[in-house]
Amino acid sequence: MRVRRCAIVVIEPRESFHFDLPRLLAGETGIVHQREWFALAAHLDEEILLDDEQVAVLGRLSVEEWHGLDGLRAMHGTSVVDALHAHGLVISDDDADAALRVRDDAVRGGHWRALSAVYHRHTRWTGIDTLEAERRFGRETDSSLLDQLGAPEPPVRERREADARIGLDRPGDSALETLVRARVTCRNYARGRSLPREAFAHILFRTFGARAVSDQPGITVMKRAVPSAGGLHSAEAYLLVQDVEGIEPGLYHYHPIDHALEPLATLAAGETADLALRLVAGQRHFMDAHVVVVLAARFRRTFWKYRNHAKAHRAVILDAGHLSQMLYLAATEQGLAAFITAAVNEADIEQAFGIDPMHEGVIAVCGFGWRGTTIDEVEFDPLAAVWPKGTMEALSVPPCVSGGSP
Repeated sequence: MRVRRCAIVVIEPRESFHFDLPRLLAGETGIVHQREWFALAAHLDEEILLDDEQVAVLGRLSVEEWHGLDGLRAMHGTSVVDALHAHGLVISDDDADAALRVRDDAVRGGHWRALSAVYHRHTRWTGIDTLEAERRFGRETDSSLLDQLGAPEPPVRERREADARIGLDRPGDSALETLVRARVTCRNYARGRSLPREAFAHILFRTFGARAVSDQPGITVMKRAVPSAGGLHSAEAYLLVQDVEGIEPGLYHYHPIDHALEPLATLAAGETADLALRLVAGQRHFMDAHVVVVLAARFRRTFWKYRNHAKAHRAVILDAGHLSQMLYLAATEQGLAAFITAAVNEADIEQAFGIDPMHEGVIAVCGFGWRGTTIDEVEFDPLAAVWPKGTMEALSVPPCVSGGSP
């Protein structure tokens, strides 16, 4: 049997403190400092606690060359090598490690920058309920957010005194300005009011549809309504449709060139809301959106050109930002409302849509639909573009405190 080290692993030293009563009684401070090594690998979901000897041996193993397992045991010690193998940090060519090799090979073939790969893999959530965490915070302390966290940074970093600034003329009203002023993140969706299929199709095309396709030798690129690094447009739209006229509730993939839906799974009407809630990490104010859109990056589409590039992962994050803003504007143009959130359960989304995190990574979740006529959740609408002036001020919790996005 031959083995080699996994493709990408980062070792993080951590220091923790705990109280030890016997040490206190012995005349010491009673505070014990504990230093530990944790391995974070791009092909594994769990972080792994290692000892000093395991860290040292892992650093000596080749990431490319295969070596005989028995030889490595003789050189570095059976217990150390076998522990690294059991953790999945050392991978063999044996059939028993086939699934592990598939995951590691996905990282090797993905042209990942090491820090980007580890960051992406180990910041994903599963089963998180963000609102429950807020409620727990409220139960555990009587202090306000400001008392707990201190004052936030000011909204603007002012580099000059007011009288040294050069004032600029404000532009007049325009169709774009009217649209932007009406753009308000929605936290109250109308249940039981179906979304017209025409509006649904309009928003998908405005946001994700290809306006043109350019076939160069061996390379096909799309012209969309938003920019993308290298014109590669790696962001895919996966849809959870809850209530759209003429479209069965279920999971879909949007084909941007054909402007068509690819059905993935049909769901009962009662199942969609529960799934939506899980996808948006318990944010109940988003679960009733008529359409929930997962923005997932096909990393290798971008990394094919920007290989092991320090800015490649940032570029795919930017794609999601461009698309979400276009979604907001397209929905607002139709008299509808939208949201975006990064507080999502990526691993649960991957399971629902059948995608692999190192091939197609979840970046954010958006959604759109009819705004409700009553306010159950506060919305940030200081221009009174949606709700009558004073409506939001009458509610007790501002959106920035309760977790909303402006």
